Amino acid sequence: MAGKLQGKKVAILATDGFEQSELTEPKAALEKEGASVEVIAPHDGRIQGMRHHDKGDTVAVDRTLDAAKPEEFDALMLPGGVANPDALRMEPKAVDFTRSFFLTKKPVAAICHGPWTLVEANVVQGKRMTSWPSLRTDISNAGGHWEDAPVVVDHGLVTSRKPDDLPQFCAKMVEEFAEGVHIR
Repeated sequence: MAGKLQGKKVAILATDGFEQSELTEPKAALEKEGASVEVIAPHDGRIQGMRHHDKGDTVAVDRTLDAAKPEEFDALMLPGGVANPDALRMEPKAVDFTRSFFLTKKPVAAICHGPWTLVEANVVQGKRMTSWPSLRTDISNAGGHWEDAPVVVDHGLVTSRKPDDLPQFCAKMVEEFAEGVHIR
């Protein structure tokens, strides 16, 4: 039996310092539904996961940002962790890669600190979103409308607060990616 995401190709953009569960659980949920998932990072090899402040497992990089083309993917997922999105928002290729999904109106999901990359890509204006609470001011200053909820969906943009919200986040991400909802 084919999953809801059969034939869909999803990019997970991350680098060292990602929150482990926020990459591995969404990746597993996407693959369970039949999506082809690639971990995209600024460097090749492996990226270091974190379990809050402690080192977690590493994850293999499928392709570097230099080799990845946004047009090859149907959707984008951005995990959190503090160091991961902070490093990505300082990487012009990562910011451009992220922005391209909004320009082509493809669905995007981001959890925890992941929306920092969205703020840097200048794509949150007018969007309803949530995140780790410390990003509230950043999102508001960028023109987004921050809400304290386990998951917020705004026309193809799925955001969530923290690892505890992963069940709701993964379900809504799969739903939006399956429907191919276009970001407005």
